[in-house]
Amino acid sequence: MSPISTPDGSSPPARPANSPAGEPAGSTDRAAPRPRPTPEPDGTSRPAPSTKEATGPRPSDATTPHPSAVHLGTADRTGSADAAERATRDLAAQFEDEKPGRVLNGPTGLLLTGVSLAVGALALWQVFRPLSQGSKYYLIIFLAGVLPLVFLAYPADLRLPALRARRRRIDSDSDSTDGNNADRDSESTRARPTATDWVLVALAAAACLYPVLPIPIGTGGGGYNAFLDRQGLLAPVDLVLGTVLLLLLLEACRRTTGWILPAVCLLFLGYGYYGGLLPQSWPVAHAGLDFSQLVDAFYNSDSGFYGTPLDVAASYIVLFTIYGAVLELSGAGRFFVELSAAAFRRSRTAAGRTAVASGFLLGTVSGSGAATTVSIGAVTWPLLRRAGYPPERAGGMLAAAGVGAILSPPTLGAAAFIIAEYLGVSYLQVLGWATVPTVLYYLGILLSVEIDARRSGVRPVVIDVGSPWRLLARFGYHFASLIAIIVFLAIGMSATRAVVFAIILAAALSYLDRAHRLTPARLVTALVTGVRGVLAVTAVCAAAGIITATTTKTGLGPQAAALLIGGAKVATSDPTMVLVLTALLAAVALSLLGLAVPVTASFVIGWVIVGPALLDLGVTAPAAAMFVFYFAVLSEVSPPTALAAVAAAAVTGGRLVPTMWQTLRYALPAYLTPIAFVITPAGLGLLGIGGVQRIAFAAVVTALSVAVLAVAAGGWLPGVGPAGVPERVLGALAGVTLLWLEPVPVAVGTALAAVAAAGVFIRRRSTGRPRTPKEEKL
Repeated sequence: MSPISTPDGSSPPARPANSPAGEPAGSTDRAAPRPRPTPEPDGTSRPAPSTKEATGPRPSDATTPHPSAVHLGTADRTGSADAAERATRDLAAQFEDEKPGRVLNGPTGLLLTGVSLAVGALALWQVFRPLSQGSKYYLIIFLAGVLPLVFLAYPADLRLPALRARRRRIDSDSDSTDGNNADRDSESTRARPTATDWVLVALAAAACLYPVLPIPIGTGGGGYNAFLDRQGLLAPVDLVLGTVLLLLLLEACRRTTGWILPAVCLLFLGYGYYGGLLPQSWPVAHAGLDFSQLVDAFYNSDSGFYGTPLDVAASYIVLFTIYGAVLELSGAGRFFVELSAAAFRRSRTAAGRTAVASGFLLGTVSGSGAATTVSIGAVTWPLLRRAGYPPERAGGMLAAAGVGAILSPPTLGAAAFIIAEYLGVSYLQVLGWATVPTVLYYLGILLSVEIDARRSGVRPVVIDVGSPWRLLARFGYHFASLIAIIVFLAIGMSATRAVVFAIILAAALSYLDRAHRLTPARLVTALVTGVRGVLAVTAVCAAAGIITATTTKTGLGPQAAALLIGGAKVATSDPTMVLVLTALLAAVALSLLGLAVPVTASFVIGWVIVGPALLDLGVTAPAAAMFVFYFAVLSEVSPPTALAAVAAAAVTGGRLVPTMWQTLRYALPAYLTPIAFVITPAGLGLLGIGGVQRIAFAAVVTALSVAVLAVAAGGWLPGVGPAGVPERVLGALAGVTLLWLEPVPVAVGTALAAVAAAGVFIRRRSTGRPRTPKEEKL
């Protein structure tokens, strides 16, 4: 496998054979794996912006360095640029919640394209002319179109990790002796659906379409209404096909996300079936369910396969993924990165600010942490490297900025749509709840960037790019569709209609740029890309019905809530402290859960288990839902899995574990801010709930908390100098205390922060002028 060229065209540093790109020779630390480029399915890939280091003398170490000039331009459509773009997309796929899929060509590729077009057209049609049979009928048709595609698009890949590693070594040895024939043969075999895959495709289509087929089959069949009439009393054929669909969804989840989520679903299934055998004195015991009752709950109820999570995937997520594909093909992604670079091109921390701003802007249309991390890393890592950022620190910054994509309006992660459906509120309200926390999240990252620049000897970099005003005047129309979504939602339009009109607007405005105009062929590509992007999410959402239906039938939610609250009451009987301890226990539980399953599934499980506990303690539904949402999202930056950090390490070539800890440091305020939602009524101000005074008070105090925590974590007070251990400890205590949004804790936290700042001033006066970044050791 050939290494991936960096976007600035420079060659990677020399390294031993088979070591990840960017890893120093002789390093024994584990680094992230290098991606394996794969062909693009449509051949219309758009190259990412390239960077070129300006020629000229390198600044001398003995003098004040002149800022390094870096040119951020547009890559030519050459073979090397296309290869770099393909490699970037492949790398993003490797570290998503789902596994990378096949690249299908020939008749199979045409079949996938045709079915994807049909599914996309159905989703768009449903917005304006809903099927008369109802939403569940639409969900059945949607799943029948999507689930078979999962078995075509994703290989079984049943080999154990050790066997896969052995196969890679064999392929590597074969490459060294026989060229790339072995690798090409392996890729060709992996790309072709097997006979088993085609059998699963047929079974998926039959099991999904069975409820709506007007054909009597024994005592079953007979059409949609007859199927609904048998709810609670399934016919044998209903039971058989419901079991088949259950197994197919578990296999689809395994193919797209790995073994963990299917195992969790089987655990809930086992609990539903064997829970009646538990001692009835146990809080989680129940009367027991037989297998036919479970299948009925999954297959023929509104809380199973065709429940709220699948409804969200089929009604919202598919449209927003199509919208994201339209924006990407119209050149919006590149514009956002170039605008970020132009805005900070002459600042001392231009490289770091560009990475953070790019993450925020790309996050407004992405909704995926790992993909955004790779996208911004491919362009900004050369800038960060030139500025002197170590790979691990740069990777932590990129991962933290990328994960903000799931938190950034107007396209939050899939779980945000589920929040809107569960709580029966508009999506605009969910966007409002997320606005202040998102600003605080990126405030913490930017403060950390500024602190690192002063503490770690980061070199100034001048990015040679045009004026931001000129860029806005030429390409600012890319913001129009984003603003349109907010406007449409504000005037009372549904989220589905708002995003469809935004798609039409973005496609029309693309003709202002000749290089990225969305011709009919490119619109088809966007539609197919959007539908393919929702395959894994659909499998996860349908399988989540196993969890929600089991919880509903057994009453597990209230029982688990009682256990959680009881655990807190063991330590204290004070109601306030019970709430605090319950929130902390819930945060730990959600963080651990998120390490194993995707964000969407983590939220669904967390809501049915943790949500009732918070609600029972008087926490409002918006605060409880956003609390669960944020900790589900933060699993992407939580060691030891931290998918976004793994993706960032693969881009920078940094050591994996240090990159994870750097990511955790940058994202630290995000772990503490959600607790403020639930422990005090004033915390609702962070969600934009309450009067202007409450919102302003909560935002200002929490911003101070974030700033103090950033200083404590970074060990540097901007404008003053380094902070010692005592000042950092005081700062950490102050930051945590300020999150208790009540007058007395806020006063105490402010006093502690003032004492910590005074300590830094005194330290500076006693030690003299602090070392400049040039003098600070990297």
